[in-house]
Amino acid sequence: MPINLKQTQLQKQKLAPKQIIQAKILQLNTLNLEQAIINELEKNPMLEQLDVEDIQAQDQVEESVKDIDVSSEDLFSDETTYFFQQEKTDRPLPEHKTFLEEVISQLRYTKLNDHERKIAEEILWNTNERGYLDTDLILIADRIDVDLEDMETILYNIQRLNPKGIGSRNLRECLSIQLEEESGSLSYKIIATHFDDFMNKRYDKIQSRLKCTDEELHNAVEHIQRLNPRPGEGFLDKFQPVIPDVIVRKNENSWVITANDGTLPDLRVSKDYINLNNEDTYDKNAKKFIQEKLNSAEWFIDAIKERQKTLISVTKSIISFQPEWFYGDIDFLNPLRLQDVAENIKMDISTISRSTRGKFVDTPYGIFELKYFFTDSIELKDGSKLGTFVIKKALEKIINKENKQYPYNDDVLVEKLANIGYEVARRTVAKYRDQMGFPVSRLRKKI
Repeated sequence: MPINLKQTQLQKQKLAPKQIIQAKILQLNTLNLEQAIINELEKNPMLEQLDVEDIQAQDQVEESVKDIDVSSEDLFSDETTYFFQQEKTDRPLPEHKTFLEEVISQLRYTKLNDHERKIAEEILWNTNERGYLDTDLILIADRIDVDLEDMETILYNIQRLNPKGIGSRNLRECLSIQLEEESGSLSYKIIATHFDDFMNKRYDKIQSRLKCTDEELHNAVEHIQRLNPRPGEGFLDKFQPVIPDVIVRKNENSWVITANDGTLPDLRVSKDYINLNNEDTYDKNAKKFIQEKLNSAEWFIDAIKERQKTLISVTKSIISFQPEWFYGDIDFLNPLRLQDVAENIKMDISTISRSTRGKFVDTPYGIFELKYFFTDSIELKDGSKLGTFVIKKALEKIINKENKQYPYNDDVLVEKLANIGYEVARRTVAKYRDQMGFPVSRLRKKI
């Protein structure tokens, strides 16, 4: 039988080693970055920490940071950081993995190959704080030049990691994944075929169509209510110590944005090794090793500088979108998406996601996660659009001021919001109240 030989040309986008290092450094918060620097110093002989004398001898900053829209004095001033140079310590800090890093670490135990795991990481970095996919899968696929069908397969594997349902695109998908091992159960059938009836508590319809008893329906609904509707919440991130990554201070009518890197060791490529690669006394393998370590050291230093530039650019863009908040009206945020900032500073949306997740900014009004400044929009009954943050803040104030002996039910809350100009549906009020952790009126009642 003749053998048919066929030559096929494929084009695949692959991240360069330098880009991989930059992505990993960018996703670290200040605490984990310090630990990463200590680890890199231990394993790369081409990298060394500058002594205090070396730092004082430096007359100018690197060319790569000159395009940042702040002065070099503001950018690198130790006076604006939390610790001074003499307070730096050589003792390694305990490593704290973020929730997302914990999930990513599970990928090594899946059947995905190295290339697929990189794609899986890209997908995970596009999830929001609730654990849901923040970007349409097809947009991620187009950006990294991967077939949507392949992306679906990888997403399927992600959604079966712990916690189950991470990376889901909606609540129905999230709950279905958690119930798929009991696909014959009444609970699964309710979510799979009568989800809208369940969400609107039309239990009579469910009961008549699925032919179940009151007790069976009650047990099934209770089981569903014990599932995790927000797989990204309640995990490690909330228990990590908070060290601001960026500091924002007002200077007359402008803002000074400073990367809070005063505690980080200052790095350079070792002078002892920098010329070794050109010496004839070393064989080919030794020269290759030296070159690889030199490249790694240079890329590592560049990645830290790039992280600093990116954080400052992202923070500056957030301020431009949220001037009311930064000038004192902290009960108001404009609708803002990651995509808005990405387009504003001409960066990829996954870069913005890495820059804002788990990163904190020290403002004149307190310390906030950068993700705090992003909020969905809601269209009011008069057609105007407003950030959901504003509605939630107003709702919070109304509930906090209510007479706890006679707390407002959702219908009254709707009226109270309408009185201050926010006309929203009752189901929207109930959803926001629940998201903020306020129970129904009868459970808020105090005697």
